[in-house]
Amino acid sequence: MVTHFKVAGHLACGHHGNKLVSTSELNRVKCRSCRNTDAYKDARREQRNAARRAARKARAHPAANDWRASWTERLTALPGLQRLPRGFHGQAFV
Repeated sequence: MVTHFKVAGHLACGHHGNKLVSTSELNRVKCRSCRNTDAYKDARREQRNAARRAARKARAHPAANDWRASWTERLTALPGLQRLPRGFHGQAFV
């Protein structure tokens, strides 16, 4: 059975009927006419760009096992004036 792409309450390919199967999920669309419409292609492009943005955002954040941050937290938790290791400029004492 052919599944059509439904956007804004209408089928993208322009077919009409009460018994036509339709969905807004892009991966389930089987109608060739729906797949060739600008609405479907724009939705597919938006989905692809959103996935790329999410992947890029995940790579941009530093890893959870950042040794420098954990070492700073450890020295901050120690009582008294503890020196930070070399390489931490601008902070002589914690």
